[in-house]
Amino acid sequence: MMRRRLAALAAVGSLVVGLAACTTDGAGDDSDALVVYSGRSENLVGPLLAQIGERTGIDLEVRYASTPEMAAQIAEEGQASPADIFFSQDAGALGALSKEGLLAELDDTTIDVVPAEYRAADGTWVATSLRARVLVYDSEALEESEVPDTIDALTEPEWRGKVGYAPTNASFQSFVTGLRVDRGDEAAEQWLRDFLANEPKTYDNNNALLEAADTGDVELGLTNHYYWYNTAQEKGEENMRARVHYLTQGDPGALVNVAGVGVLASSDRQEDALRVVQELLGEQAQLYFLEESSEYPVVPGITSDAVGLPPFETLGGPDIDLGDLDGLEQTQQMLTRVGMI
Repeated sequence: MMRRRLAALAAVGSLVVGLAACTTDGAGDDSDALVVYSGRSENLVGPLLAQIGERTGIDLEVRYASTPEMAAQIAEEGQASPADIFFSQDAGALGALSKEGLLAELDDTTIDVVPAEYRAADGTWVATSLRARVLVYDSEALEESEVPDTIDALTEPEWRGKVGYAPTNASFQSFVTGLRVDRGDEAAEQWLRDFLANEPKTYDNNNALLEAADTGDVELGLTNHYYWYNTAQEKGEENMRARVHYLTQGDPGALVNVAGVGVLASSDRQEDALRVVQELLGEQAQLYFLEESSEYPVVPGITSDAVGLPPFETLGGPDIDLGDLDGLEQTQQMLTRVGMI
């Protein structure tokens, strides 16, 4: 039943289950390939997965779609899934699949390089990188001192029609799950209703949301930090009107979440799949996340001055266990109930 409900929920908000497939070597379907279902976008992680395929000699077939869509697809396929690896944009989707018994326990020596708070207590998934929730704002309309420091401020009348968000994005849904964990379902739903009553603008994804802030279509946008940093690297900060603002530590809107990976319990390629996980936690991949996608590495000791991110210790959302972000189905039900998806 849960698998059918997850698949139905993923269809809400135009999440059509139709997976785009590509391989690292450009070939078509290959029955000998290790299949990766990636909820992370191809433009972010495609080059990295190609590098991993070259380094390991493992032929990777990567299928890209949104994280909620991929999680629903795996849940629907169950033990018959062709996927060997799930590469997720957030911890919640991994936790939901782990609850269903669809992820294998990973080798301790592989995941012990990652701090305990960034991996599943039962070892079924491990973080690969870290990111913070932030606000982007139109610097031609606002001074940074005018930008709200909390999510509750976004429900005030002065921001009516001036805030953008991407409700079908996995990171927004994880933020809502974190809000539920932090404040309880009743308070979380009330915040969603108050926010929606303030007439926010809806965007299909975080890239479109950032562009809206950069062109003045909205004054504020709820997103992840790396979207702004990646765009600033490409365009030059001096050529952007959008700027990034970090919310107050401890605020639910400042959630620090993870991208992560799990190996399907049904995979008959466990050894190869584990090798890919090891590569994602290796120094080359961790530097890639930092320097190429502007995320924080999850393995301690990996540093670079290339991006100019604020120190990770200055960030911090609510004090919650990332393992508690596994209520994806309940969060999607709440978002449907209030009319966001």
